[in-house]
Amino acid sequence: MHTYPSYDEKALLSQVAQGDEAAFRIIFHSYHHKLGAYILKLTESFPLTEEIVQDVFLAIWQNRAGLGAINRFESYLFVIARNRAFNCLKQIARERMRKQEWANNRRDEPEEHGPHIAVGYDGLIEKAVDRLPPQQKKVYLLHNQQGMEYASIAVQMGLSATTVKKHMSLALRSIREYVHSHMDPVSILFVIVLRFFLL
Repeated sequence: MHTYPSYDEKALLSQVAQGDEAAFRIIFHSYHHKLGAYILKLTESFPLTEEIVQDVFLAIWQNRAGLGAINRFESYLFVIARNRAFNCLKQIARERMRKQEWANNRRDEPEEHGPHIAVGYDGLIEKAVDRLPPQQKKVYLLHNQQGMEYASIAVQMGLSATTVKKHMSLALRSIREYVHSHMDPVSILFVIVLRFFLL
């Protein structure tokens, strides 16, 4: 573990505000363990905690111009982290409710239309995934089949989280274009309605 000499945090934040990356690294190493422990208590998820810590410090760097005016940086940092953690947890809860609603609706579907269209749609997705470039395909499968967060995928593949998100975005766009180009308009409309609660 790195150790850092005592420093004037106010002066250090002013340096970060001016774009000093070395000063930012000191701030990061001084707080990221404490911040991670705090977020982990809220989320009870190591992958989610890693992602939130990265997002918080990325936000600090992107909005660094105002750091010189902050008097209590630790409080400022933890408020940002708490808000992001709560927002993530709310989003997860909403997604679970939507998936449950979708599952309930699927049980009530008429059998003459739902199954064969859904199977055809899933088959098209599989074909679209097989056509993806290797990196995009790997990111897509790790995220959708193994449930890995972007931060964990980035570590496993030796990429930045930003690159992983870009690969995922490109993969989803390619899959969407492929599926829509191989389905008739009626089936596309049915699938959009059928999968509404997953969006």
